[in-house]
Amino acid sequence: MSCCGDETCRIDSVISMDAKGQIVLPKDLREKANIKPNEKLAVVACEKDGEVCCIMLIKAERFAGAVTKTVAPLIKSLTKEENQA
Repeated sequence: MSCCGDETCRIDSVISMDAKGQIVLPKDLREKANIKPNEKLAVVACEKDGEVCCIMLIKAERFAGAVTKTVAPLIKSLTKEENQA
């Protein structure tokens, strides 16, 4: 099971980070996500057992709704798993 616990997650592409810590989102992914130059993206990191296990990019303009719809259920799921342990 992935740390996000969501069947809608999938690998869309594999990217590399350069020595400066920069990454490039592939053109087809940018087009599919309708990400334009200079658009702001929020970086959300999920932790499990003290380590970052998942990093998400969310359009800043949609961040508030995305937190409620996407991130909150993930946190609830992780909390539920911890309580069962």
